[in-house]
Amino acid sequence: MISVRCVASELAKVRGSCRLAAANMCKELKTKMLRLMPPSSNGPTINEEDHDRTADDSDEVLKCTVKALQDGHIVAVPTDTIYGLACLAQNSEAVRKIYAVKGRNGQKPLAICVREIQDIYKYCKVEVKKELLGDLLPGPVTLVFKRSETLNPALNPFTSLVGVRIPNHGFMRRLCQMCEEPLALTSANVSSHTSTVEVHEFQELWPHVAVVVDGGPIGDQSRLGSTVVDLSVCNKYRIIRPGCALSVTLDVLERKYGLSEDLGEE
Repeated sequence: MISVRCVASELAKVRGSCRLAAANMCKELKTKMLRLMPPSSNGPTINEEDHDRTADDSDEVLKCTVKALQDGHIVAVPTDTIYGLACLAQNSEAVRKIYAVKGRNGQKPLAICVREIQDIYKYCKVEVKKELLGDLLPGPVTLVFKRSETLNPALNPFTSLVGVRIPNHGFMRRLCQMCEEPLALTSANVSSHTSTVEVHEFQELWPHVAVVVDGGPIGDQSRLGSTVVDLSVCNKYRIIRPGCALSVTLDVLERKYGLSEDLGEE
């Protein structure tokens, strides 16, 4: 008969092995700190603070970030509103990781981020004029449409809708361009905690991401995030989150394009 002491000893060995494996994984995922300098006329200048590697220019740092994304990792990035966590939207395992890193409710959707307005048509079924998109994007607005069949079915599988962003941020748009596919994007904070506008504010997440891009303090200190509006119903709109650009968004939707608010069933 196996003694209780032997069983306990074996369990201890297994737990020790698990801890060692976890430690090795942490060593493999060494977080790189990348610093974005103030934008110049030629685009953002980026310096990398890493003892093992020095980047010569912004293209090299973008390549480093793209490589991390394509390897299935999560990256922390600045946007035009707050700091965000991003992964490749078409990578189901990376999507799962981003929920785990944030401790996010699995029934809360992730938005996608693309470079150009034309990219929206590939992943969404758009029911509004292209000119309306151009009046709101790039900018601090998330537009919600019915999703197309091209979008990863494992991304927000509980809904037929998806929110899409084009941040007014040169680095983010170049990142999307180099990835050649949409990014899944959410705020860089533990779920239900305050949104972040400086990288030190989400320092507890650093060990869980491959790259942290420090763009300095985000200009919009309101921490409200983007205005989220549902445009999935023809000639209607519904505000999901007021965000930081509500007034401008309503002006475009109602005054310029004549959309009416969707108040639901009477």
